[in-house]
Amino acid sequence: QAAPVESGGGSVQVGGSLTLSCVVSPSSECVAWFRQAPGKEREGVATISTYGKAVYNDPVKGRFTISQDNAKRTVYLQMNSLQFEDTATYYCATKNYYCSYGGTWSFSTWGQGTQVTVSS
Repeated sequence: QAAPVESGGGSVQVGGSLTLSCVVSPSSECVAWFRQAPGKEREGVATISTYGKAVYNDPVKGRFTISQDNAKRTVYLQMNSLQFEDTATYYCATKNYYCSYGGTWSFSTWGQGTQVTVSS
């Protein structure tokens, strides 16, 4: 399975919005966004299945939205009301199975990441 390719990172002020994109291979059954802040462990942000079922981790519920355009093989992460603690490198990950296979946050193929910085 080809590695996903992220884009859309950048700098944004507190309270602002940013949308990340991830181009995935056609065989991807489940796609996730993760993030890793300096000095912290990587954490799951959201997942979306081929059928559009989305799951969110608690810190981003109500602020982030994961969506997909199957024709473009692209998954998006719309991030609103960004806070300082959202600063991190964001990674897209995929797996060739249904989302709960091996665990909600268990993924085998990773992108290179894109940096998101939230400042005042």
